[in-house]
Amino acid sequence: MTQEKPEIQAAAGPPAGDSSNLPGRRRVGKSWETVFRVSTIIGMIALSALLYNILNSSFGYAAIEDELDPTTLAVNGVQLADLPKDNLVTILKDHVSSGVYRRLEKEKSFEERDQREVYDLVIEKVVKPQVRQTWSLYDSILARDQIDQELADKYPKARLEFRSWLNAGFLYSTMSSNALIAGVRTAVLGSLWTILITILVAFPVGVGAAVYLEEYAEKNRINQAIQTNINNLAGVPSIIYGMLGLTVFVRMLQPLTSGAMFGMTDPTTANGRTILSAGLTLALLVLPLIIINGQEAIRAVPQSLRQASFGLGATRWQTVWHHVLPNAIPGILTGVILAVSRAIGETAPLVVVGAATFITFDPTSVFSKFTTLPIQIYQWTARPQGEFRNLAAAAILTLLVMLLSLNAFAIWFRNKYSRRL
Repeated sequence: MTQEKPEIQAAAGPPAGDSSNLPGRRRVGKSWETVFRVSTIIGMIALSALLYNILNSSFGYAAIEDELDPTTLAVNGVQLADLPKDNLVTILKDHVSSGVYRRLEKEKSFEERDQREVYDLVIEKVVKPQVRQTWSLYDSILARDQIDQELADKYPKARLEFRSWLNAGFLYSTMSSNALIAGVRTAVLGSLWTILITILVAFPVGVGAAVYLEEYAEKNRINQAIQTNINNLAGVPSIIYGMLGLTVFVRMLQPLTSGAMFGMTDPTTANGRTILSAGLTLALLVLPLIIINGQEAIRAVPQSLRQASFGLGATRWQTVWHHVLPNAIPGILTGVILAVSRAIGETAPLVVVGAATFITFDPTSVFSKFTTLPIQIYQWTARPQGEFRNLAAAAILTLLVMLLSLNAFAIWFRNKYSRRL
């Protein structure tokens, strides 16, 4: 025994307390610490640059010129904004063509419109304010004299206004070809409808698949192939899911997704390009992510917990329902947060499925025509006018706030559920 100890020690290398190479190991550790620190700084700089660019475009001065002076539309000294609805309707009828007036009446009867809606129409169709030029927040703060000089030289009839492109009117208004009155209400509602359907479909299906694969499925070739395909589907480009959604939900299941099966067919959505098709497509997109995160959460539950449950006579389903799932829910909800974060920002699959790039009416059901915030942002950034890029920046802030709010609610729900365990 005494002769074997030196051989074993030599084979095992120097003892753990040997400090002969300690300076070298410290240098390596310092090097990696520097790499990690530099990576963190680069990430923070990139994030700060992104937020600066968005905020810089969301606020600033704008040169606005009216085609018709609104003071000339005053009635008996009452300014345009304070006129009653009947007077505004009369002004609108006198200044637009009969065809435009009939179209507006057909879209929504003037009797159903309130004073604010009619006033917005008068501003859009009669006063017709136009943005001649916009300036960033940085220039608006540090180059005001140059802005005033440029305004006097190029746009002497225009007025200079400091605009917050993200405001209550922006959130309340619908899409318009005029940047001054355009908003994201329809896009926000479309995003919320779509995400709701995505969660309602993907969450139970994803958790059910994760439970089966971890708790019930036998280790054979078929189940191993299923697991491999799920892992591969998590990396498939999103536009492929859009093509799948177009084939299955828009075309094959058109009677269902268009509402014809339930007698709710809308002439504008009879082809199946509806919120329901979009939600189901995004559900397929995030399903592998939810399944994989669900499996990891279930796998992290200690095996001794299952054995104790079986030892007390519980069935497998009772063990899963009362012990495994409650302990795995925090990890499962983390996967749902990641899935929602990915789905709410998707554009490519929704374009393929048939999201509208210009729509002025709100969705009323899952069978309605729709658009979403990412689609709206894409449409505005593609326009040549600079003011629409300001609108796109404001829409990006709206999307970020919506995403953070949904994630904050999910995190609060996860933490609250965890404390009850």
